Formats: sequence, C-alpha cells, structure tokens
Amino acid sequence: MKQKFSTFNWNALNWKYLFWLSPVLIIMGLTAGAIAGWQGIPVGLIGAGLALAIAWLILEGPNQKGFWGRRSTQEGTNALIATLAVLIILGLVNFLAARQATRIDLTENKIFTLAPQSQLVAQQLQQPVKAVIFTSSADPIDEELLRNYRRQNDQFSYEFIDPQAEPGIAQQFGVQSFGEVYLEAGETRRYIQTINTQERLSERKLTNGLLQLTNTQPQAVYFLQGHGERSLEPGQGGFSQARASLTDVGYTLEPLSLAENPVIPEDAAVLIIAAPQRPLLEREVQAIDTYLQGKGGVLLLIDPQGEPNAAQTDFGLNPLLDRWGVRLSDRIIIDPAGQASGLGPAVTIVNQYGDHPITRGFGNGISFYPLARPLETQPISDVESVSLLITSERTEAHRLGESGALEFDPNTDPRGPFNLGLALSRTVADAEAATPEAEASPSPSPEASPEVSPSPEPDSTASESTAPQSRLVVIGNAGFAADGVFEQQLNGDVFLNSVSWLSQQDDELLSIRPREVTNRRIIMSPQQQLSAAAVSIAILPAIGFIAALWVWWKRR
Repeated sequence: MKQKFSTFNWNALNWKYLFWLSPVLIIMGLTAGAIAGWQGIPVGLIGAGLALAIAWLILEGPNQKGFWGRRSTQEGTNALIATLAVLIILGLVNFLAARQATRIDLTENKIFTLAPQSQLVAQQLQQPVKAVIFTSSADPIDEELLRNYRRQNDQFSYEFIDPQAEPGIAQQFGVQSFGEVYLEAGETRRYIQTINTQERLSERKLTNGLLQLTNTQPQAVYFLQGHGERSLEPGQGGFSQARASLTDVGYTLEPLSLAENPVIPEDAAVLIIAAPQRPLLEREVQAIDTYLQGKGGVLLLIDPQGEPNAAQTDFGLNPLLDRWGVRLSDRIIIDPAGQASGLGPAVTIVNQYGDHPITRGFGNGISFYPLARPLETQPISDVESVSLLITSERTEAHRLGESGALEFDPNTDPRGPFNLGLALSRTVADAEAATPEAEASPSPSPEASPEVSPSPEPDSTASESTAPQSRLVVIGNAGFAADGVFEQQLNGDVFLNSVSWLSQQDDELLSIRPREVTNRRIIMSPQQQLSAAAVSIAILPAIGFIAALWVWWKRR
C-alpha cells in the first residue's frame, strides 16, 4: 500500500492575519506595563508583537510590490512616520521637562514659588528631614508647598498621616488635635503649627522650623535698656513683632542694662540699641566699644532726636562711632515720594540698596523709614564700610529747630542721595592695632554735608576670609521695625538680615523672607449677594436676549 505524505505549504499561509495580531499584542503589553509595571510579561507581549510585524514584512514584502507602490500606501506610511515622530518628540520634551523643570509663577506674592531664603535653607539640608502632617485629607495647596521644598533637596520629605487610622504614630508625636504639623530629623521632633480651613500651611513657619531644627546652637540677642529704648511689648512704636520674628528663627532674647554692670555677656551674639531717648553713660559706651574690639555685633537704630532735649542727636555715641568713621547727622530727610504715596513727606522710601549680604536679594524692592536721619561717613583704613540704604536724588535734609519744627534753607539744605544705613566690619586681629589710628583720625565735622560719600569697594578676599570680625550696622531710623510697619514691604527683612549678618551666620541665608498669601476674599452683605445674583442670572442674559431679538428684527 502506497502511503502519500504531504508537506506543509508555508506559502499557503496567509500572513496578513498574523500581522493583525501584532498590534493587539503590543497594545496588551503597553496596557499591562502601565498598570502592573514593566515586568517580564508586558515586555514579552510587546516583543512578540514586534517580532510578528517584522516577520510579516520579511515574508510578505516581496509579494506585495503593488501594495507598496500605491499612492495611498505611501501617504499612509508618511502619516504613520509623522505621527510616530510627533509622539517621540513629545515624549522627549516631557522627559526633559521632568528632568529640568521650569515654572512661572504669575501670582501677586509668588505664593507658588518658595522665597529665596526658603530655597537656600532647603538646599543646605545635610540630613533627612521629614514634615509630618496629621490630617485625614491632604489639602492640594499644602501638598504643592511641600513639593516645592522637595524639589530643592532630596533630603526633605513629607507624609500625611490620619491620626485615627494610625493612633500609635500620633501618640509618639504627642498629637492633641487634627491638623498638627511637625518636623522630624533623626530623634528630634519640633511642632510647627496647626492647620485648618482658616489657616493653611505657612511657608514662613516651615522655613523657620527648618532653621531651628538645623541650628543646634541658639544665639543670644540682647536689647539695651535704661535709656527710653523701644519696648519689646505690644503697643505704639513697640518691637513685639521684631521680637517674635527673632524668636521664630531660633534666637534667644534678653534685656540688658549696662548702668549697674557695664559688661556685655560673653554669649551675646548681637547687641541691639533701638532708639535711645537719653544719652548713654560714658562707661556704657566704653563697654560697647570693648565688646566691638572682639567678635561682637551691634545694631544701632537711632531716631532723629530724643527726649526731653531736642538738641541731643548723638546720645553720647560719637566717641564710639568716630572709631568707625560714622557721624549721626542732626537733620531729617524729606522725601517727595513719601508725600506722593500718601505716607507723608517725613517718610523716606528706599528702593536703592548697596551690594551687601544684608540687601543682596532685595533688587528694587521697597522699604520705608518714618522720620529718618542721614549718616555722615569718613573712610577708616581698617574698616570696611558698605552703604546699605540709599535715598533718591529728590530727597532733602532739613534741620529740626528748637521748637520742633523743620527749618528750610534752600542755600544750605543738602540734597540727596543720602546714606540711611551702613554696614561696617573690621577683623578682630587688627581691631586693637587700628584703634589708635582711628582716634588720631580727624572726626567728621557736624556741619559736613550728609551726602553719600564714596565707600571703599568691598575686598572680596577679606569677605571670603573665615577670620572673625567685629561688625556694626547703623541705621538712622528705628520706626521701620516697629509694630504695624515691621511686616510691610522689606522692612522686616532689613532688620532680620542685619541681625543675622551681625551674628556672623552664613551670609547665603540672608535674603527675602517668605511671604504669606494676601487675603483677597470679597465679603458681601445679603443684599449685595442678591444684587450680584440678579445681575448675573437675570439682567445680563435678558440684555443678550433683547440684543439678539433686535438683530433678528433688523435682518428680517
């Protein structure tokens, strides 16, 4: 019996049906990879689909010469290639955008962008720090703020925890209510604030918390008392807001009286003399001078006059200031810009700042100073002096008469620009050797013009040196840091940056502090709400309907 054997005819197999299986496998692989992750099965499905497509092209290509020569096939192929090219370009653009993210914040206070100081604090984290928010639901705005910190440094992380779902963790932190926010670094935990529907997560408090958490050595700031200086308690002209801001960033504050014991404590990082109204005793000035011969920092805020003697302008400080080449003028600055802005002619508006770590991040921002006095300067060989606050050319300086009224004399009254603030420093090693030379230097004449004198260029070598320095900041005004004015514009930044620089902290951290969101809510009475609803729901649609009828009638 003759048995017939037949061979399998591969050419008889219609490969087009296998070709249509190729995109099915590829789509299955992409879907599985997007949902379950790019493991072996999704990659295998995609590979099998691509293999079938390549096999179809190899085996069926010679049999489809007419197909490849058609115009429709060429146009379809071109469209497919163009689509793939666009998808590849979009993918590359998104990849580059994710690696090099650039964001544009068009809000008024840049509420979606971290302030320069917040960015620097986050970038300089050397250990992992976690923000823990105990709430049942994460607010999108709060989470976006935390993401901004995360973008600056991988050492920062955050976690939202429901205290009811995880009571053990809440007990470890000592949580008392929903919305409590903590910062955790190693074994150290610090409470930041409690958030709710009325109060969201604050960038200012979060940045201050990071500073306190990473600052292991709190520094002491002393406020001189006993001469009618500004009060640290709330009230007219008080410094309670300045005190609270210093406490927030980790300083310890203490009052200091030098009348009984004329010695400044060794732990004093900064001594603040805020607008004395009576002269200091000679031994008090000597104690301050001795403090400045070492690694000390003094912030001197001097208003134009004291009480009860209106002629008193130096408060006994001239012997000290002469060593630094500074003299307090007995005039008051008059600024037309203050008059035009509605603040009054005696309010000096400043938007020009010297190149110094205290003011380097200010740009052309505004700070203002009610009843300010100009400063006269004279170069001292071992003192580096930089102008901080420079008034405009339109300002004038007038004397204050014995009656308390300004005296105007166009022939003698100098015109701006004036120095309103100075930052001075000298190395500790050269301070004692330079003191006799400074004493021998001629003192500036009280009648000298208080116009801005050319300050020596900052020595980059000296600035970058790690040698300890004695530092002095003199500002011819104290009202800019008073309650009610402290948090406006850049006033608080001038004060806080001056204290930070005097305490000889990292100069890179001196910048503009975080801003809070401006409240733009519109509060309407019930009658106003009804009026707004009537206008939007009834009146405006009725006007549109009537206009449409009129157009239809004209074209009929």
